[in-house]
Amino acid sequence: MSLLPIHDVLDELLNALSTSPQVILQAPPGAGKSTWLPLQLLRGLASPGKIIMLEPRRLAAKNVAYRLAQHLGEEPGATVGYRMRAEQCVSKATRIEVVTEGVLTRRLQQDPLLEGVALIILDEFHERSLQADLALALLLDIQEGLRDDLTLLIMSATLDNRRLAEVLPQAPIITSAGKQFAVERFYHGLNAQRPFAVNVATKIVEVLQQESGDMLVFLPGEREIHQVMNHLSGHCPLDVLVSPLYGALPLEQQQQAIKVSRSGQRKVVLATNIAETSLTIDGICLIIDSALERVSLFDLRAGCHRLKTQFVSQSSMTQRAGRAGRLMPGKCWHLIFQEQADRLAEQPTPEILRSELTGLLLNVLAWGCPSVAALNWLDLPSESALNHAREQLAKMMAIEATGLLTAKGRKMASFGMAPRLAAMLADAESRPDSHATAALLTAIIEQPERRSEGDLRDNLAAPSSLWGIRARQVARMLGSPYGAYRAEEVLPLLMSAFADRIAYRRGATHRYQMADGRGATLTPDHPLSHYSWLIALQLQLSADRHEATIQLALPFSLDDLRRDAPQLITVRPAIEWDAGQAQFKIWQHEVVGEIVVSSRPGEKPESQQLISAYLRWVKERGVSVLPWDIAARELRERLRYAQQWLPELEWPSMSDADLLDSLERWLAPELEQLPSLGNFSRINLYAALKAQLTWAQWKCLETDVPTHIVIPSGRKVAIDYLSPRAPLLSVKVQEMFGQHAPLRLAQGRIALIIELLSPAQRPIQITQDLAGFWQGSWREVQKEMKGRYPKHLWPDDPANTSPTTKTRK
Repeated sequence: MSLLPIHDVLDELLNALSTSPQVILQAPPGAGKSTWLPLQLLRGLASPGKIIMLEPRRLAAKNVAYRLAQHLGEEPGATVGYRMRAEQCVSKATRIEVVTEGVLTRRLQQDPLLEGVALIILDEFHERSLQADLALALLLDIQEGLRDDLTLLIMSATLDNRRLAEVLPQAPIITSAGKQFAVERFYHGLNAQRPFAVNVATKIVEVLQQESGDMLVFLPGEREIHQVMNHLSGHCPLDVLVSPLYGALPLEQQQQAIKVSRSGQRKVVLATNIAETSLTIDGICLIIDSALERVSLFDLRAGCHRLKTQFVSQSSMTQRAGRAGRLMPGKCWHLIFQEQADRLAEQPTPEILRSELTGLLLNVLAWGCPSVAALNWLDLPSESALNHAREQLAKMMAIEATGLLTAKGRKMASFGMAPRLAAMLADAESRPDSHATAALLTAIIEQPERRSEGDLRDNLAAPSSLWGIRARQVARMLGSPYGAYRAEEVLPLLMSAFADRIAYRRGATHRYQMADGRGATLTPDHPLSHYSWLIALQLQLSADRHEATIQLALPFSLDDLRRDAPQLITVRPAIEWDAGQAQFKIWQHEVVGEIVVSSRPGEKPESQQLISAYLRWVKERGVSVLPWDIAARELRERLRYAQQWLPELEWPSMSDADLLDSLERWLAPELEQLPSLGNFSRINLYAALKAQLTWAQWKCLETDVPTHIVIPSGRKVAIDYLSPRAPLLSVKVQEMFGQHAPLRLAQGRIALIIELLSPAQRPIQITQDLAGFWQGSWREVQKEMKGRYPKHLWPDDPANTSPTTKTRK
């Protein structure tokens, strides 16, 4: 045991942990930082408290706990234990707890003092998962305000130490050289003419024939794993066992993939990036790295995640190659050209910058922080993502108008699960008869069956054993024994959390409109596609990013909705433009969110109701339906140019998207001023836009982006901001005689484009450089114009001729 590389820095590490609240440990794969170091820390630390060790994945957590217990000659549950969703193995004697991410977050929320805990270890921190970043932020807050004796150890094989050093400037960084056997790395670009799975399978067979030892193959996802397995069938040597390894596999099958192969049998493990870290697969000395991964990206406009297959970072490629040298010298083939590999990002994008943040915001508010920015983050989330999270929590009635949590929001946070499911459980808590149903729904939605048709009724009729285990755990959380689910409770429970996901079929198609206004779709031959009403429980954005694909849903009828959730059906006045009669008509729509259930002609509503209806109508059709006269269009263009030329004044944006987003602020006040709300064409858009400016902005606009400019002849001439060549000044050439310098706007930053006209008002030259024109092509223009307009002035030296407005010489 003492021969493990991490042993060389153990004394230095123990000293740092005894003197510093945070310590950073960088150690390569195989150094022993996960499966040996925690035991040495338990013996060597002065504090008698527990050690909690965070692992990002369930398989890694269980595997690490077993390895640590094995070193002590024990089974998990004694000195070393583990906790994860739906499973735990701990006792009063447990001193080291290996936990998964959601478990740690919930424990911090329930016991911020962390009674009896001396050290928290964040393992494989380089993965920068959302929950790991949240845990770090909460732990730093605990250290600052509650537990100055709590110690934090951040461990990884490949860390972005620069960013960590900025947030933890006093934390010592200890580096273990590790014991990494030599790994030869080769780069092999794929044949673009052949399918990806065929390329990979061919390379696997080729390497198996040329090399000895077991192999680990990194593939982007489950689909590619099964495709490669199919292509390998019948082509692999008989003594080779091919095993898949990915997150959706049952834990027992995952553990089977990492076990030592039988004597005389070689093993090929086809894995996602689940195998990059924390797992040592005995016998592996050959790596084939596709250099690809599949990541989940949250799309704010679609309101759901999409899966993107992309190249991994350089640090991930290093991690993958290192798996071949954990136990012996090895070889790694990266299926990418070296020039491409050299251009890859050094580190992966942190999950906090690409994920949906409703759960994170709920946790932060439950922690007692008024905003996310109040905590210390390695990367602060974007404001647009946080605004979306606030909107979602408001729909679930989890936050007040002030942004603070409601009683329901605090209850949701205590469950430690996805906000929608937490909202469902919070609503179910007061109805004991619905506890079992809510528990089973939670289990199914948390981990839906990948190969099912996506009909929730099938899942409810034949729940898997894993769902049963999780459902029992959730039922205990609600304080009830787990029993049979009640079919009549399913729809009301789902409506309490997924009301915005109610979907109505568009005609006789397989496309649906959801209550939140977004679109969703099923495949044309999907068994659910003939139902008019669905509630979509799982969505994923399609490859073309236009509409989300419904992956799990429950069909229902409008009568079901009226019976089980009548509060979701409201009456809303609306206006519609009748092209035949050239006027607006008033309707009373019965709606579920943005879905119109029924309509009837309505009486003229109150002024504010009609204004709201006008605003909705404009939002649906865009700002182009507004009555833009020339003055309003010109003012809008002037403001666009002011924003571009004079950005220091922070002008209001004039883009279509931003005008729609701020419609209530700038258009509603003008609607209130209409003498007759039915006369929509009389809206004064010029006044509406002008009202958005401060006095300083308006003064600047009139001075630096004016409507008119004085030209050399003394006349005031309008500037054309609507021209494709804007800003454009059209003027007779005689009125510009004597002008050398360009005419300028925006505090001299922008030169006007001047369109010089003939006596017949036809363009003869377009220029910003008058001096160059007078000295250059003027001779040709003069010659032509003298012949055509002999009575007008065409001097030889226009640069030194006085301008004139007169027609004749």
